Amino acid sequence: MKYLIFDSGPLINFSMNGILYLLRDLKKIFPGKFLITKEVKKEVIDYPETIKRFELAALQLNKLIKEGVIELLELNESQAKEFEKIKNNLKNTANNCFKTKKQFIHLIDEGELASLALSKFIKESNLIVVDERTTRMLCENPENLKELLQKKLHSKVLANKDSYSIFKDFKIIRSSELIYFASKKNLLNLKDPRALEAMLYGIKYHGCAISEREIKEMQKIKK
Repeated sequence: MKYLIFDSGPLINFSMNGILYLLRDLKKIFPGKFLITKEVKKEVIDYPETIKRFELAALQLNKLIKEGVIELLELNESQAKEFEKIKNNLKNTANNCFKTKKQFIHLIDEGELASLALSKFIKESNLIVVDERTTRMLCENPENLKELLQKKLHSKVLANKDSYSIFKDFKIIRSSELIYFASKKNLLNLKDPRALEAMLYGIKYHGCAISEREIKEMQKIKK
């Protein structure tokens, strides 16, 4: 069994860009499951349902769960304890990985932590769909993240490099990779040749960490 584990950001991004239909179509050809944790459900459905501005998006995402396109992680008591142990270990490690002279730097929030924890918990082949740059850099290139934090904070940042290893085995993709794959499979309902570029810029401006150079490269490869 293979799994795509979704963080909150990509689901919100797809909803805000009106392309949730792609998740339905991708699920039809994916040999596995699309999973979310209760923490992610809280961020994309439970809380937004109480706010009129975000209620529509929450209802649309909840419909995907009811249809079985996205599945909510269900754990028994023993499994829940193991899962929480993994999540808390990741939380303590991530948020104590970098520090300035004054304090440790908070890096990852609950939804992302839970998605990472689920990846470790299920152990089987999986990809985590995360649009947020910090989490991706922590897993793929923590030294670059350290440099980015120093520039952002205008302060020297110290790193606990022994913490890097706990994040090195996570496999992460972004909304952009899912859209590119959907385009390759001719799943975009817009048949205009500009559709791929438009979607990639759409998700970029709603939080997906993708550069203009990467967008141009995806367009070039698609051709």
